[in-house]
Amino acid sequence: MNVSVVICTYAMERYDVFSECVESVLAQTYEPLEVVIVVDGNEPVFERVREDFGGLEGVVLHCNEANQGISYSRTRGAEIATGEVVAFIDDDAVAEADWIEELARVYEESDAIAVGGHAKPDWVTEKPDFFPAEFYWLVGCDERGMGEHMEELRNTYGSNISFRRDVFLNVGGYDENTGRKGDRHIQAHEAPVCIRMANKYGKGVIYNTDAVVHHKLFDYRGDFRWLVFRSFWQGYSKRIMDILLPEASGDKNDYLKQLMLEFVPSRVQDLVSEPSSAKAKQLVTIFIFTAAVGFGYLYGLIDVDRSKLVADREAAAGN
Repeated sequence: MNVSVVICTYAMERYDVFSECVESVLAQTYEPLEVVIVVDGNEPVFERVREDFGGLEGVVLHCNEANQGISYSRTRGAEIATGEVVAFIDDDAVAEADWIEELARVYEESDAIAVGGHAKPDWVTEKPDFFPAEFYWLVGCDERGMGEHMEELRNTYGSNISFRRDVFLNVGGYDENTGRKGDRHIQAHEAPVCIRMANKYGKGVIYNTDAVVHHKLFDYRGDFRWLVFRSFWQGYSKRIMDILLPEASGDKNDYLKQLMLEFVPSRVQDLVSEPSSAKAKQLVTIFIFTAAVGFGYLYGLIDVDRSKLVADREAAAGN
């Protein structure tokens, strides 16, 4: 089975981290492997990528004519790719050597159409003591309660997800209304493509926790104000997703129910039995982040103009 890995990048200040990501993919134990690097409209970055990786066998390079955002870039990478399976990894993540081998094994042993793995947090700085494990999804890592090994989930995260290429392209790839583009902070771009996939094929993403990537978390990802800001935009993003794909709202409600009825009570019990300042901070933070998500969603109710959304849910589902 041929596998293509798509890596998208855009900023020179991330180049060293991006290079580490590429090197980890080139060092995979699995063959045959194609690496597709998409630079999002930054010519100086593309020139350096071409200098460092352009002469390597199995490496394909592409530069967008302008900054198009992560969703466009990933879909473009999948279009360029030639593998039966296309895998995605963030440019600030590092894959373990058997990452692709573990993803491919699930396809070879089952009728899976999408496989994701474990996005493990790699704190480059000291992990803040207020950060609750339930909100690792804010920084693109697997949160508490994510799922069990080999369970079928709606989606895993963009730093560790793969699809059968024809399936991915048949449902239209990533929705350009979602995903980071310049200063726009719309999130949750894995969910729409996976929901469309489930609608069309009746299957979700198999969660193989043995397929591991380490997602680097720099200082700013541990900044409280940045995380509140991120929570707000996650709520706003959920409003956009509810317009594009109304069936997605049930998953959000299920998560909120689990958070408030299972995780919060267990944290309260743990805090009472073994008090600590870190546990108290994390409990308070859960409520603050949840409130910020709610405010972002409410703002989206006012701000989002349906007529300006590029993607049409019915058209995408019919592709």
